[in-house]
This record gives sequence, structure tokens and C-alpha cells, in this order.
Amino acid sequence: MTNVLDGLLARVQDQRLRAALASEVERLRDTKDFGLVFERHIPENVRLYSYPVKRGVTVQERSGTSDATWLVRQVRDGKADLLDPEGQESARPLEELVVVRRFGEPIYPGLARVGAVEQGGDKPFHAVINGENFHVLETLLYAYEGKVDCIYIDPPYNSGARDWKYNNDYVDTEDAYRHSKWLAFMERRLLLAKRLLNPADSMLIVAIDEKEYLRLGLLLEEIFASVNIQMVTSVVKPGGTSRTHGFSRVDEYLFFVFIGSAQLARTGDNMLTEIPADGEVPTSALSESDLWEGMVRRGIGVVRSQRPKQFYPIFIDEDKHRIVESGEPLPLDTPRASVKERPGLRTVWPIKDDGSEGFWQLSPAGLEKARARGTVRVGRYNKKTGQWRIQYMKAKKAKAVEDGTVATLGKDENGVVILDVSESALSPESTPRTVWNRPLHDASVGGAGLLNKLLPGRKFPFPKSLYAVEDALRFFVKEKPDAIVLDFFGGSGTTAHAVFRLNLQDDGCRQCILVTNNEVSENEAQVLRAKGRAPGDPEWEALGIFQHVTLPRVTAAVTGTTPEGQAIVGDYKSIDESAMADGFEENVEFLELSYLDRNEVSRGKAFEAIAPLLWLKAGASGPMIAKVKRPFAAPENARYAVLFDINHWHDFAEAVRGRDYITHIFVITDSVAQYQQVVAELPPTADVSMLYEDYLRNFEINVGGAQ
Repeated sequence: MTNVLDGLLARVQDQRLRAALASEVERLRDTKDFGLVFERHIPENVRLYSYPVKRGVTVQERSGTSDATWLVRQVRDGKADLLDPEGQESARPLEELVVVRRFGEPIYPGLARVGAVEQGGDKPFHAVINGENFHVLETLLYAYEGKVDCIYIDPPYNSGARDWKYNNDYVDTEDAYRHSKWLAFMERRLLLAKRLLNPADSMLIVAIDEKEYLRLGLLLEEIFASVNIQMVTSVVKPGGTSRTHGFSRVDEYLFFVFIGSAQLARTGDNMLTEIPADGEVPTSALSESDLWEGMVRRGIGVVRSQRPKQFYPIFIDEDKHRIVESGEPLPLDTPRASVKERPGLRTVWPIKDDGSEGFWQLSPAGLEKARARGTVRVGRYNKKTGQWRIQYMKAKKAKAVEDGTVATLGKDENGVVILDVSESALSPESTPRTVWNRPLHDASVGGAGLLNKLLPGRKFPFPKSLYAVEDALRFFVKEKPDAIVLDFFGGSGTTAHAVFRLNLQDDGCRQCILVTNNEVSENEAQVLRAKGRAPGDPEWEALGIFQHVTLPRVTAAVTGTTPEGQAIVGDYKSIDESAMADGFEENVEFLELSYLDRNEVSRGKAFEAIAPLLWLKAGASGPMIAKVKRPFAAPENARYAVLFDINHWHDFAEAVRGRDYITHIFVITDSVAQYQQVVAELPPTADVSMLYEDYLRNFEINVGGAQ
């Protein structure tokens, strides 16, 4: 049989068709007796509304009412001459058509900047990206392959209620292939997610309900072979669903995929039982060391340039062990020796034990809040650094002191709380259970109810509870204050919002990359079509998820104001309660995936399109180099630099020398020999990358990975 098939395949003249058939035959040969077997279907396609209709492209009706495709034979006089798969010819006005690309056909992506909110000072930016998530994931591989610490996704549940699309068509209960389409859809994206996750230590979290959890579990077992996978049951709708002939459903499931050495961080909450009112929970004796810790950020790679606004002097009275005041953050190019000593005071800097310059865990404003609470103090003298230690309490522990969970005897003469450890105890850090039952995980309260406060009058179907996502992430990024968190089914933006909350609780600098699309609901689509509108029209796009919900929700969360400019009413619950109107000290860049025509785009325009990718790769911090600037670009305080003209490499090397805050350098050349010559003269601490002069050659995606 094998020889017969090989012989028949050899007779196929079309090379691409022959290769595709050979691939499918190979799949059949590898079919397993056990495991998940499903039809992988024709690869998905994507509509490119901004791409020009021209000869040789494939098109569909722009209205989206038909999935028929045509090949464009010629464009003239505002019309396209078309040829359908059956060989029938026709002509249509250009404005009625949209270009489509099937997964597997080469695509040249770009990222366009569509807005930003900046309230985080020099903290790195979060990124919220509008685009088809398969292509966005492929694009993100350039900047983040193997670097993501945690992925949280809430994919379509495939309920049969026309809640997701395959090839631009809603999938419902009448579709006999809806389960295999869903699996094919998920497999393509999870394979890319696997490449983005840090293989040494990372976590994948997937939320799902009863419709697909069995199939999803098998799929995860196949893609992530030989790793620990656990499933948690989470109560998200205590009121239950309305079911006449079955049990009322109150829960959904979370799959946790432990990559490498990933472990749970203990949070003190077992997620199932409440602490009894009589207090009969086993406790352990409390010591002061359980609450106080050093204020200098520890860890490999922690340097002053990462957080320059948290590199500032603290002036103390050595005799009284008192913090008197703090100074202004020191610019990166200013040595600390330039700061004059205050009479009678000692200057303390955030110096690590190895003698290098780090940064404080608290900003100057955060330090002043801690002084007012009495939760920061002068510790012991550090002989290694020649500095006095500054100690503080993280947010959760400071709150335990404030609310009386940890007993105190007032404050000392320096305004520092006096702990009464004899009267205090800590509950043991319980192992979290596989059933979670937390009132704040109720989607109607922490999801729809909270979203209505942020965006009054705007609806989004089934938003997750903010606190449910926050709790799930905390188990894996609690001890990673600089973690990168990705959600490529971003929906309304809950995951980004949860990362903001986690950062607030411990002054972290975690970054969220959120990917969503700009689909409208089926009902809205029907209303818009009745008005003569089509996808791509401004009125249509204004009601899409990204424009109507995600962007304004994330902006509202950061600023503390609704899109109408009103202060958000209400408080955040759970850990570190705060007023929603206070917002967050965070920076967010909003981006949109674009598709470039490599035959028509100029080099300058191509660089502008890929510029955000270079910025993301360099940590999404500091200014972005958005345009070609010859012979090179190395802006002040930028975390990266670009050499556009290789002939000026010597001047470029001089310009970046001594700037240890530059973490990435991009050299544009087609010559490997020239590139190697330049690299030898550049700072060894920088990550140096070569870019082709034809920029798009670096970023061709969608080739061979669609299945």
C-alpha cells in the first residue's frame, strides 16, 4: 500500500499539492491506536482589510456573507476580473472585495501604534495587541521565544452557541465537525505557545468548561508530553445555571501545565475553606523576620538602569536609626558621588552585596507611604556594601499590621510600628486544593459587575472575574516581580488588569502582553449589515472588542476614570483593597497587527512597521526608535540602539560605549563578516542582533507552520 501511494503521489504535477498530499499521507501512517485523533481541516484564513486588491491575490466578498473565494486576474477601472475555483469568470467593484490569506501562505506582519496610557514613570510597558492571534503569536516569537513566564488563556468554550468562528463562519451545534475544528484551531495556537514559554520554568493556564475539557486535556497531554498537568475545579457561578433536566452547573475548569521546574508559590490560601470565625486554624509562631525584608531588589540581572527612578538616596540619622528623608532619583548618567552629604546624616544607596548598583523596591512615593504607616525602618549595617540596610514590609504584610491581624504596641520614636509577636500568629501556608470556592470568583460580581463600573453601558459576554484570574496568576508569578505574562485570548482585558493588581501588591514590574481581536457579536453584525456596513468600515470597527471594550477598559483601569471622564466608583476587594479611582502606576502601549505588501512598501515604511517589535524585544521600556535615522539611532535613555548604516559602525560603537543601560543592539547589514566585525567592538553586556537591509526578510511568518 505504501509503495502504491508513493507512486501515485509522484505523478502529481503541482509541487505544492504534492507536498500537501504527502504530508497528510504521513499523518495517516502515524495514526495512533490510543490518544487524540481528529481531523485537522483546511488551514484557517484571515481577511486583510488594509491589503490592496491586485492581480494574483485571493479575495472574498467584503460583506462577509459568503465564504466563496476568487482569484484576481486583473484590476482595471475600479473593478477586479475574477476567476472562481470552477473556472467561471466574473467582475466585481474593488470596494466589495477583501483580500484573504490562508494559514501557510507567506505574510509580512507589522505593528502599528494606536495609542498609549502612561502613568508608570520608567516602568516597562504592557502591550495590548489587536490582531488575529495565530499571526500575532508568530510575530511575537521574534521578541519573546522562550522568554514568557506564564500564559493564561480563556479560549472559546465551543458551546455551540455561535460564540466563535472558524474561517470567518460561526461554529454552532449543527456543524458536525465543530469539535475537530476547535481542536485544530487550538492545536495551532498551543504549539506556538509552547515555543514562547520559558522551557526552564514557566506555566500555562487554560480555562475551559464541560464542553471541551476532555478533548483539551488529551491535546495538552500530546503537545506537552512528560510534564505535570493538573486540573482545578473553580466555582464561578454560585447561583448556578438554569437546567430543567440536569444538575445546575456552578463551575468551570482550569488546566495547569507545569513547564520545567515550575512550582506553586505558597500564598497562605488553600482556595477551598474559609478561616473559621472561632480562629481554630493551626497557626505558627510569628517572628519579626517573617515581616521585615531588605528594600534593595535582589536577583541576577537586577541593575540600576532597569528602574532608574527607584535609584535615589535615603538620608538617615545613624545614631537614632531613623530615616530622615529621601532625595530625588538620580539620572542614569549621573554618578552617586555627585550627591552631597547632608550635615549630620548618612547617605544610603541601593547597593547589592556584590557592590553593583541596583534599585529600591519602593519608589520615592512608596517610601513616603511606608514611612507614614511605620512599615519601613533602618536595619543593620552591611559590611559587604558599607551601607546601612533599609528594611520594609511588602503590601500584604503591611496590611496585616494595619488591620490588626498582626498585633502591635504602637510606634517607636522613629515612627516605626512595634510588633507584639507574642500575641500574633500566622496561619500556615496551606497547600491550595484542586477545588476553588471563593465568593470573589463569581463572574457576575468580579466580572460583569466590575466591568460595568469601568465601562458603564458597554457589554461584553461572560467576562472573567478579575479576582479569579489574579488568584490563578499569583501562584506562579508571586516570586517573579519581573515576570512576562501572555494572554492571546485577551477578550475584555481581564488578565492585564490582574497583572496591574499584582504589581500594586508588591511594587512589581510584571509585564502583560494581551492579544485580542476586533470582532463584533453576531447580533451587532446583523444590525450593521442591515445598515449597509461591512467589516473594515469605521462604524463596524468602532463596535469591535478591541475598540469598544478592551482598549477603553485597560485605559480606565490605569487612569481610574471611565471613558466619559468620570471617576470610577467602588473599591477593589481581596488583597490590598484600594479605590478603583486611584488607578495604577502602569504604562500600556496599544498596537495593531498590520500586513505589509513586500513589493510595494518602502524600506522606511517597513522599518516603521517592525519598530515596535524591536522595542518589545528590548524590554518595552524607554523611548521607541520609530523611524529610520541615519547613520544610527541611540536616543538618550533608550534601552536599545540601531545601526542603520554599517559604514558608520566606528562612530556608533563610540556612541553606545559606556551606556550599560542599553540591553539590545540591532545592526542592519546583509554581510555576516561586517556584522561580526561590528559585534567585536560593541559592549559585551548588550544582546546584539543582525537585521537584513531588506527588513521584511527578518519577519516573514506563516510559512510551514499552519498544519
